[in-house]
Amino acid sequence: MTTLGTSGLEIHPVVLGGNTFGWTSDESESRRVLDAFLESGGGLVDTADSYSAWVEGHKGGESERVIGSWLAGRGRRDDVLIATKVSRHPEFPGLSAANVKAAAEASLKRLETEHIDIYYAHFDDPETPLEETVGAFDALVREGKVRYVGVSNYGPDRLRRWLEIAEEAGAALPVVLQPHYSLVHRRTVEPGLRDIAVQAGIGMVPYYALASGFLTGKYRTESDLVGRARAGAVGRHMGPEGLAVVDRLVEIADAHGVAPATVALAWVLGRPGVAGVLASARTTEQLPALMDAARVSLSEQEADALTRASDAVGG
Repeated sequence: MTTLGTSGLEIHPVVLGGNTFGWTSDESESRRVLDAFLESGGGLVDTADSYSAWVEGHKGGESERVIGSWLAGRGRRDDVLIATKVSRHPEFPGLSAANVKAAAEASLKRLETEHIDIYYAHFDDPETPLEETVGAFDALVREGKVRYVGVSNYGPDRLRRWLEIAEEAGAALPVVLQPHYSLVHRRTVEPGLRDIAVQAGIGMVPYYALASGFLTGKYRTESDLVGRARAGAVGRHMGPEGLAVVDRLVEIADAHGVAPATVALAWVLGRPGVAGVLASARTTEQLPALMDAARVSLSEQEADALTRASDAVGG
């Protein structure tokens, strides 16, 4: 278990992503994944109100509805922490005060719960004054509808300004930051966001830590991409530097008797300021490799070897 920023929340370091629920995982499989996650010791489930609005025929909120139905059916609300996000739902775009309030109410209804444990500003909204957004999140905390505030996909300057505004106003401070971060994509976090998070005591819970599946070791040649839905996302990493990272992952994974994905997540968990790592499982069979990341202890030499390989990528 690890403490999430200054919140005092104790979480399992592997956070279950809910982007597949109601999309590539139907409701029955989603329920099985959620059950297995809890039985494996997991505790924090992460979703967003916009999941999966990008799918033809979907409106957004599909993932929240699946999770809400599961929560109601299992009666295990006290055993799980729920994080969701606002700003990208087609009916609730942006971070104006009125929109944040309305979107939160809609999420609470879909999730069939009285409170959201962590509520994220999903993407920055430069059209809305930060003072207004900070105040809207603080109001939800004061009303008891949200326990803790998180931010996702914010640049260093905007995150720093959010913290300044909240401190000046005595508003709820963000306790968690969710950035894009992996062995083949570090520039978003290092050094700017990392240094702010460490100094402010904000726990980072990165997403895309497996680089759309590239760091699972399944993709080693161009032929491995043929017919794959993620070919475009994975293909950008298929150069010699990226493949060298995969080679190190496979080598270290074999030494530990685990999957390459496990080692990729374990490396992220060992980085400064990281409190947890976000990962999705479409099926229960994919879950053990993710959960193993919390128990695998990389040696200093292994972590350094991965970091050196990552340095060469320059991502």
